[in-house]
Amino acid sequence: MPPWLPPLICLAAFGGDWRRYEEALYRVFCRDFIGGGLTFGGIPVRLKRHPLSAGKEATFWHLISEGAEEAERIPDMRRCERIGWPKAVIEHAGDPAVLSWENERRHGERRACLWVEEEDYLLVLALRSGYVLPWTAYLVQRDHQKAKLRRELEEFRRRQRQP
Repeated sequence: MPPWLPPLICLAAFGGDWRRYEEALYRVFCRDFIGGGLTFGGIPVRLKRHPLSAGKEATFWHLISEGAEEAERIPDMRRCERIGWPKAVIEHAGDPAVLSWENERRHGERRACLWVEEEDYLLVLALRSGYVLPWTAYLVQRDHQKAKLRRELEEFRRRQRQP
């Protein structure tokens, strides 16, 4: 594990009390992302604030939960435990432990993928005009997902080498 990754924040440390745990996770999120100052490649990192849910920004929910429908996202304990990792990964994007590349999603949306392969942790950033949004982050647990990420990385590197 890279020494710059913060320790996990586990539900057990809060006696299994989800409300206390969620508030602790949100405090870490606010510390890391609210108030600005964080940049990626010199570009400011902003937040996707809407839709607000329980008074918390959409970016927060995307970093701790999973699901295609905003209103139906459910907490993912592995994501929750790693709430302190997105900022650390952004700050250490140039570290050899972080594999990084850009790709395009539907409708020409550009994304930066930051993969701490040793920890199977992927952070995805949406690259916008003049700012960057943390989009999602999760553990890459399936072999086919890892293979797909390696292919994307190699394709990006191949394109970068072309004149």
